[in-house]
Amino acid sequence: MSEMSDQPSPGRLFALIVIGFGFLALGVAFMFKPGGFVPAPTRDFSTIPVEVNLPAPTLFLASLDGSPVSLSDYSGDVILVNLWATWCPPCREEMPALLAFYEKYRSEGFILIAIDQGETSEEVVPFVAEFGLSFPVWLDPSSEAGRAFNTMNLPSSYVIDRSGRIRLMWVGGISKSNLEKYVPDIIAEN
Repeated sequence: MSEMSDQPSPGRLFALIVIGFGFLALGVAFMFKPGGFVPAPTRDFSTIPVEVNLPAPTLFLASLDGSPVSLSDYSGDVILVNLWATWCPPCREEMPALLAFYEKYRSEGFILIAIDQGETSEEVVPFVAEFGLSFPVWLDPSSEAGRAFNTMNLPSSYVIDRSGRIRLMWVGGISKSNLEKYVPDIIAEN
């Protein structure tokens, strides 16, 4: 008795390969024919904030030059606290939007405080220069702010109203359109 092989014959294997390439060629042709390829939509994929009503934490950290700073230094202002790091791609991506928003609203009692998580001034200063950041940048080498805001995610942002309550929180990158949609109403409150 001869053993039967589970292997297809060479002719059948060749036919399967030709059919596979045929399907592949059809797929490629369909993608590039007019109307066949649909590009991904260009939508804003930044996160939207969660509305909360929590007391802002007490934070005592250091500015880039080593001076002691605290959230209470900005009591009465609307504060956007942004937790970030130089190595974080979404943090880099959102910095131009944060800077533009800060420049637009700073004269209305709005302050943006960027708190770097876990890095030294030697790592942060070149980043600040590269992006031309004009808002306060604080150092948090032991990630106290992350613990105070109960997050390990970067970037994370929190909007604190004039009475010291956290009203919005973002986990993930922020776009200019989402800043404009959610924060100006809080800035306008007295």
